[in-house]
Amino acid sequence: MTVRKGKKLTISIQEHMAIDVCPGPIRPIRQISAYFPRLSPTSSISEPLSPNPAGFPSVLSPGSGASGAGTGGLLSPVLPGAAGGSSGGGGSLSAMSSMDTSIEIDSCDSDDSTSLGTLEFDLLYERATSSLRCTVLRAKGLKPMDFNGLADPYVKLHLLPGACKANKLKTRTVRNTLNPVWNETLTYCGITEEDMYRKTLRVSVCDEDKLSHNEFIGESRVALRRLKPDQPKHYNICLEHPPPLPSPSAMSVALRGISCYLREWENEQQRSLEERGRILLSLQFVSPSNEGERDGQPKEKVRSGLCVGVRRCAHLAAMDVNGFSDPYVKTYLKPDLHKKSKHKTAVMKKTLNPEFNEEFFYEISFSELSTKTLEVTVWDYDLGKSNDFIGGVSLGCHSQGDALRHWVDCLKNKGKKIERWHTLTNDLPGSTYHD
Repeated sequence: MTVRKGKKLTISIQEHMAIDVCPGPIRPIRQISAYFPRLSPTSSISEPLSPNPAGFPSVLSPGSGASGAGTGGLLSPVLPGAAGGSSGGGGSLSAMSSMDTSIEIDSCDSDDSTSLGTLEFDLLYERATSSLRCTVLRAKGLKPMDFNGLADPYVKLHLLPGACKANKLKTRTVRNTLNPVWNETLTYCGITEEDMYRKTLRVSVCDEDKLSHNEFIGESRVALRRLKPDQPKHYNICLEHPPPLPSPSAMSVALRGISCYLREWENEQQRSLEERGRILLSLQFVSPSNEGERDGQPKEKVRSGLCVGVRRCAHLAAMDVNGFSDPYVKTYLKPDLHKKSKHKTAVMKKTLNPEFNEEFFYEISFSELSTKTLEVTVWDYDLGKSNDFIGGVSLGCHSQGDALRHWVDCLKNKGKKIERWHTLTNDLPGSTYHD
C-alpha cells in the first residue's frame, strides 16, 4: 500500500478484513455431533462423563466461562483455555475428549460395522497339470440374511481380471445355517505361471434365495503370486465388504483419480479382450515300429503319422447373448493344397469350459513334419448364420513360445503323447476365419 504526500492515510475495507479477519490462532470447526454427548463403547457406563450427572450443563455453556449453571446465550462447546481451572471445566474437557473418541469409533454405519463371518479354505497350484485347486472347507459366524435369522450360503470363485461367467466356479448350497461346512474342491484348469503372477482369486460367500435375487454376504481376495507351486496353503480369513470406488473431494484429486481409474480400466479391458481362452492339446508322432510292437500288427500295415488330441478348453470368450458359447474345434495341417486335412469335433452346447476328448490322425512321414504347421481353431456354432471365431493357435517349426516347444518335444519324443495348454489368440498369421 502506497500513500502519496499530502493525502490522508486511508485503509480500504478489503485491507481491513485481510488484517483483522483472523487475529488469533485458527481452531478446528467442530461438527454438530460434538454438541451432543455420546458414550464411548470403550468407556464404562458407570463412570459419568462430567461431575454433573445430567451431562449437558457441563458440556454446553454460554461461553461465559461458568462451570455450572449458565442460562441464555448460544450453545457452544467449551474450548481449552476458556476460563476454567475449576472441576466443571475439567469435566467438560474430559467429556469432549471422550465424545471425540466415540465419534471416531462410531463414525461408520451400523451395517458396515457388523461382522460378516470367517471363511476357511486351502489353495494348491499344480505346475505339472497347470491347475489351481481351491478346497472350500467351512465358514463360521456368517451374517444372517433371512427372516429366520439364518442363511443359505454358498461360495463362488472368480479369477480377476477375466470374464465373469468364463471362470466362475460354485459350491453347493448349505441350507439354514450360519456355520456351513462344504469340504468341496473346485479346480481351475489351464492356469499358467504367468496367470499365477498377475491374477487374483476372488472368494465370495452369498445367500441363495429362490424367490428373489441371491444376496451378497462377504468376500476375500488372494493374490495368486503369493502361492508357491506344488505347496498347499491354508487360509482362515474374515470376510469383507467389496472395495468401494474412490470418491475424492478435491477437484484436482478427483481428476487424478478418474484418470488413473480410466487407465486401469482400459488396461483391464485390453487384457480381457486378449484372453480368448485356453485349449489342451496332445501331440504324438506314431512310427510303424512303435505302433506294430504295441498292437501286434505287421509293421508294413501300420501307417506313420501325427496324432492330434483335442482334450478340452477353458475360460472361452462368451459369444452369445446368454453369456455362453456353443464351441467346437477344427484342425488343419497346412499347407493343405487339396483341402483334405480338415477335422472337426462335436459341438458342445452352452458352455465356456467344454470337454471334447477327441483324436485325429494325419498320415504323414516324419521328414515332412518340418514343413507343416498344425492350425487349431475354436468356433462358436450359430444356427441360421455364420459361426463366430473365438480363437486359435498354430504349432510348427515357425511358431514361438509354448507352441514351438510343444512341437519340438513331439518331434524329439517319437511315440510319446505330450499334452500342453495353449492360449488362444484372435490373430493367426496367414489364416482366414471363415467356417
